[in-house]
Amino acid sequence: MLAIRRASVRIRFQPLPSVTVRACDARFDTTTSSYMGDIGFGGPPPPTLLVRSFSFGSQSFLIGGIHSFSSLAGSESDKEPIKEADMSESENELGLLDTEEEIVENKGGQRKGLSGLFKVVVDSSSAPPNIKNALDKWVEGHDLSRSEISHTMFELRRRKMYGKALQLSEWLESQESIEISERDYASRVDLIAKVRGTQKAEAYIEKIPESFKGEIVYRTLLANCVLNNDVKKSEKVFNKMKDLNLPVTAFACNQLLLLYKRTDKKKIADVLLLMEKEDVKPSLFTYRLLIETKGMSHDIIGMEQVLETMKAEGLEPDSRLQSVLARQYVYAGMNEKARAVLNEMEGSNLSENRGVYSSLLQIYALLGSVDDVKRVWEACETNPRLEECMNAIEAFGKLKNVAEAEAVFDLMSKKWNRLSAKYYTSMLKVYANNKMLLKGKEIVKQMSDSGCRLGPLTWDALVKLYIESGEIEKADSILNKASQQLSMKPLFSTYMLILDEYAKKGDVHNAEKIFYKMRQVGYVSRYRQYDSLLQAYINAKAPLYGFRERLKADNVFPSKTLAERLAQVDAFKKTAVSDLLD
Repeated sequence: MLAIRRASVRIRFQPLPSVTVRACDARFDTTTSSYMGDIGFGGPPPPTLLVRSFSFGSQSFLIGGIHSFSSLAGSESDKEPIKEADMSESENELGLLDTEEEIVENKGGQRKGLSGLFKVVVDSSSAPPNIKNALDKWVEGHDLSRSEISHTMFELRRRKMYGKALQLSEWLESQESIEISERDYASRVDLIAKVRGTQKAEAYIEKIPESFKGEIVYRTLLANCVLNNDVKKSEKVFNKMKDLNLPVTAFACNQLLLLYKRTDKKKIADVLLLMEKEDVKPSLFTYRLLIETKGMSHDIIGMEQVLETMKAEGLEPDSRLQSVLARQYVYAGMNEKARAVLNEMEGSNLSENRGVYSSLLQIYALLGSVDDVKRVWEACETNPRLEECMNAIEAFGKLKNVAEAEAVFDLMSKKWNRLSAKYYTSMLKVYANNKMLLKGKEIVKQMSDSGCRLGPLTWDALVKLYIESGEIEKADSILNKASQQLSMKPLFSTYMLILDEYAKKGDVHNAEKIFYKMRQVGYVSRYRQYDSLLQAYINAKAPLYGFRERLKADNVFPSKTLAERLAQVDAFKKTAVSDLLD
């Protein structure tokens, strides 16, 4: 086993940073060699990665060799949408909050009931003076205990009420009677990043006392940079942590893996080598990311090899990892293998394994198995949970069984008097996928009448509803309103829905407009956006100038497919001779 030591590994930035790996010392090399020489960028090819396998402890990690991760960039799987559950490890894993069990224990074993502090925060106006005044008044007659604060923060975050959670955090920091810990500062960094952006969060870190600027503060900032797919800032924060001699943890490395899984799969190998050099043991989350990456790249053999290596290290797959495996088998058309994993998830008695119901509903729907979806739903129908209802609605919707989805929604509406927007959105998505515009409008009206605040997921479903109904201009108008009204920016996938639709129509002007808007709101240009924009020019049979330079400026490395499309667009360009002949 390698000794734990402070590596001299850095990810540096140059105008076109292209990270390559030299096996002799496992360091990140920042030579700006190009991977795009075949389409005119020039430059020498990248050095061959000599390492074929490496070990964590006594086990060979990726069996076939980590170099296989260097060949994944630009694959067709880049077009798959990013799932919300995949965006980051949970706030509990970040270490910002007490767990629900810890909160219950601190409350003397009492689980039910919301705290008085929570009710004050939620009921007060969002205007800063109002919430401050309400808290000042409440604290005069109540004991502000740690358990009360933890419970309130837990509930606000669970409901994604980050704006109010931030105001509470600011108020707490102003109270001299409250002792602020490093975890409190990290929580504040996280909330600022979510509400006001990572730049403001970075500025706040400068104000934190030096004794509290530990690993948890910086890893929180790192996780939010990754959440925004901001490669440069993520790498900058990671290097800052190394400069400060903070420990290189599995969490920080997992964040980089998560980032590169979505933006530049070639760099996954670099992170794995760094983990080996720093003697960082991969966690279950690490393996889940690698398994999903292999599956998305259609490398099922490699995916299964990673799984076997994980088991050899003494780790057994949990239900989330099993869910990833089953999905990838379905996507690969290996339905028998998918069913084998699903049988393991169900166990000998489905009723005793309630934690997997939601995943089973989703994956059986992917398999197109109506009977299995109905069977799992019947297992929880007598006493369903909200998440199970939502997943049942989406599962029946995927199976084009709108009536069953509506029945589940009606049951949910009667059982819970006041539903949040995301549960209405599950039904809205069913109507959107089935091109039922009138019913979609009705559910939106119900949301409005019930006082729901529309968030990014709802706007996404609305945009899809109008696109599926052939009303691209209306969808574009809705997205424009969403970008003005939301305290959080619309989803990446929402912009891509419209960009893809304009691309299909060969509407270059509007495609460029959406592409520019994505940059404005902070979605850094990457392969997926450029691929769609290029398709707009191809469908319009319009010449495209300076596209290679744009790719180069954004550090986007085109795949073979994208290179072929570029050549196709080049064919549309007029020459001096063609102008004379016209």
